Amino acid sequence: MDNNNLKIFEDKRIRTAWDEENEKWYFSIVDVVAVLTDTDRPRKYWSDLKAKLIAEGSELSEKIGQLKMIAEDGKKRLTDVGDTEQILRLIQSIPSPKAEPFKMWLAQVGSERIDETIDPELAIDRALETYLRKGYSREWINQRLQALQVRKELTDEWQNRGVQKGKEYAILTDEITRAWSGLSTRQYKNKKGLTKENLRDNMSTLELVLNMLAEATTTEISKEEVPQTFVENLEVAKRGGSVAGTARKAVEEQTGKPVITSKNAVDFSNLILDVLDDDS
Repeated sequence: MDNNNLKIFEDKRIRTAWDEENEKWYFSIVDVVAVLTDTDRPRKYWSDLKAKLIAEGSELSEKIGQLKMIAEDGKKRLTDVGDTEQILRLIQSIPSPKAEPFKMWLAQVGSERIDETIDPELAIDRALETYLRKGYSREWINQRLQALQVRKELTDEWQNRGVQKGKEYAILTDEITRAWSGLSTRQYKNKKGLTKENLRDNMSTLELVLNMLAEATTTEISKEEVPQTFVENLEVAKRGGSVAGTARKAVEEQTGKPVITSKNAVDFSNLILDVLDDDS
């Protein structure tokens, strides 16, 4: 847990901690309260708000944890912290003009999710627009959307085999990644300088294609062999990833270059902008 990070918002500090194992950011609640309310007594404000939430029957205060963070006197002291979901929930309870944009955003996101439940095609359209705004090429986006479908087919197969969402999905994904790339998911992210960002959103087209091959092969093997236990699913994941691992090594032998690159989404976007500048 790295809890010596600071985020700056309107010249005010918000102490943060990054949990690498669970890939979550945690934020100091009193710092967030200070930013949103401009109060000179954020601890008192949070104490009163916590009591109010408890009285209303909210479970938020029960889920709040504590971490040691550097205080104003330079010493590490325990302070209440919340993850992103908890902080967004907290913002909803703070009557502040600064909180209003967050509340409006949450309402918009909620409305969009309801619409997408009715018409799933809207989710695809929204993903396309988001990637375009981030500067990805249409060729890359097409591969990424195909990768989403391949991933969905794999997770559907895992669900049919009784694999549990969350930790078991993560373990199987890690095994596939290791088998085809030679790196664990965390090692792969570290190579690209990523923390919570989606690894696939930071892959090159070739990396995406090989990852798709690994996941699609795993799905097909699973459908043929119908693994019954998690250990059997783990072995299938390793074999599926190994197929793409063999393809990766063949590509590297032919090109003389490693497939796994440290480049990420920022590098890909800059490359596109450079091409556009050269053409203009």
